[in-house]
Amino acid sequence: MLSIRNIAIIAHVDHGKTTLVDKIIHASKIFRENQEFGDLILDNNDLERERGITITSKNVSVRYNGVKINIIDTPGHADFGGEVERVLRMADGVILLVDAFEGPMPQTRFVLSKAIALGLKPIVIVNKVDKENCRPDEVHESVFDLMFNLEATEDQLDFPCIYGSSKQGWMSTDWKQPTDNIIPLLDAIIEHIPASKVQEGTPQMQITSLDYSSFVGRIAIGRLERGTLTEGMQIALCKADGSTKKMRIKELQVFEGLGKVKVEKVECGEICAVTGIEDFEIGDTVADAENPEALARIAIDEPTMSMLFTINDSPFFGKEGKFVTSRHIRERLTKELEKNLAMKLGETDSADKFMVFGRGVLHLSVLIETMRREGYELQIGQPQVIIKEIDGKKCEPIEELTIDLPESLSGRAVEFVTLRKGEMLSMETKGERMIIKFNIPSRGIIGLRNQLLTATAGEAIMAHRFIGYEPFKGEISGRNKGSLISMEKGKAIPYSIDKLQDRGKFFVEPNAEIYEGQVIGENSRGDDMCVNVTKEKKQSNVRSSGNDEKARIIPPIIFSLEEALEYIQKDEYVEVTPKSIRLRKIYLTETDRKRFKEILNFFSSKNKTALKNIFELQRSIILAKLKLINILNQLQSVRAFLKTKRGFRTTGQEGYVAIDKLGSDAVKIVDRMEFSYANFSPNILKGWDTPGRN
Repeated sequence: MLSIRNIAIIAHVDHGKTTLVDKIIHASKIFRENQEFGDLILDNNDLERERGITITSKNVSVRYNGVKINIIDTPGHADFGGEVERVLRMADGVILLVDAFEGPMPQTRFVLSKAIALGLKPIVIVNKVDKENCRPDEVHESVFDLMFNLEATEDQLDFPCIYGSSKQGWMSTDWKQPTDNIIPLLDAIIEHIPASKVQEGTPQMQITSLDYSSFVGRIAIGRLERGTLTEGMQIALCKADGSTKKMRIKELQVFEGLGKVKVEKVECGEICAVTGIEDFEIGDTVADAENPEALARIAIDEPTMSMLFTINDSPFFGKEGKFVTSRHIRERLTKELEKNLAMKLGETDSADKFMVFGRGVLHLSVLIETMRREGYELQIGQPQVIIKEIDGKKCEPIEELTIDLPESLSGRAVEFVTLRKGEMLSMETKGERMIIKFNIPSRGIIGLRNQLLTATAGEAIMAHRFIGYEPFKGEISGRNKGSLISMEKGKAIPYSIDKLQDRGKFFVEPNAEIYEGQVIGENSRGDDMCVNVTKEKKQSNVRSSGNDEKARIIPPIIFSLEEALEYIQKDEYVEVTPKSIRLRKIYLTETDRKRFKEILNFFSSKNKTALKNIFELQRSIILAKLKLINILNQLQSVRAFLKTKRGFRTTGQEGYVAIDKLGSDAVKIVDRMEFSYANFSPNILKGWDTPGRN
């Protein structure tokens, strides 16, 4: 039987996971001699290549010395922690990559804690030892301390440590003695990572990932924990609600190289892909048809942030996108839920609006970016953190923030974070750079990256990880500058932009199409300002040198999607289409915005007491009416009239009481004088009739 090693590569973002997988692939000679290939082979998504980050985990298989090694490449960013949590279930051990200069970072701690909790054996690689000012021995010690703090077992603490450079393609047990290959790493994997345990019995496989094929539909991926699976076998699918569905396996595939190969039988411990299973979710168990036994479901950390997704209702609606309706957006978000475990979808009071919950701005912005590239048009509201009530106290998510920046600029960083309710934990000098750690509310991180990069001329490196919920830290001041809003629909004229440049910074290029209510710039003051940039220069027949100087326009600020989401205020949307990212006010016209502002002011905290008194008075009046009606109903001498569909024929007698009965509650008493002949009017009496009793 083939010996199998299932390993996951975990590390902080940008510590070299995907590059290492590349070198393992090259070392195993998967490619032909004459075959061309680029860097970052597994980051095959356009979005991953552009951003330089891994978003979804990938499987690859290599063979070395007769042993099959299944490698799982995982994302390094904290926002994609849900991916890491589920794929670790497929692994027998982990390779922990740590930068030889930076050492353990926030995400290192997060992924390592998950691996240790699952009882996985780690191999530590101190990567990038070719860097200047690297400190491999110190980093080795700090990894040991970290694992000790995370309560690792003695076996886990007795980890092998390998040094090397993924980029240069070498690994060694001693960083002072470089080699010319990564064979020491492959030897360490075979020696230290335990082979997949073979458990006899009925089949049991948890679905931890999924793939899609246009030919066969959805494909379930997972590691076979027990027994064997064969092609055409009847199985039971154990769902989250405890129910089971009987199905038949159509096809089985195992990972071989960068692709998958069809097999008739899968042995225990192998990672395989199963087709023919319908209506499954990640976390479901493929079990024996006769005696189904479900495995414990994957526990995923709760989302900490929400965004409002709505249809695009701007004047430029439907110009660029293919999918624009609420039905399209709903279907796409529901489809995303199937594979994105860390995301949740909530309903709102409107059929056109959806509340989407995720791990952070990056987590949800990747989804939005993917949707716009698929041809969707939508609008996104301001990111909001999820506030919970714990033991009667209002609590909010808190994150550990690490900022790496030049020592001379550390004061600015501390100032910015402190203003956002951050608390400094430690400050450590590494060469010419300073590493500062804070505890900060998740609200404070929104928009902080741009501020820091601007203040440090792009030198600051920021990383954060979710810790837990703590009592609410108080209000955080938002953007202190208002917006420049377009008054008209049309083309942005260079002449107008030039004349308005002293008012603030612009976000639109000259000759760009704009509409009324679009946010086209940032005001230099704190309030919003409506400007007209569609106005052309009046023509005259007088010409003189110097009067018609060329417009000198400062290049506009062009936001990325994350920057736009972090920039907007509560009363603004980000309009996302396949070709454009625009900022706009929720209410496009000035009149609507003023009306909305008045309503907000009316319901503000200043009027809270007055409103409370009004509602109390209204309640008292209704209760008094109901009591009066009950008294009248008990008096036999008084004749009561109820409103009905048939109409009312009055009499000459006075002393009648008319009662407007809504449902079972009589809420209105009409003055008896309205029912006298002296005050007779067909309009008054229309729709009233006697209830048929004296």
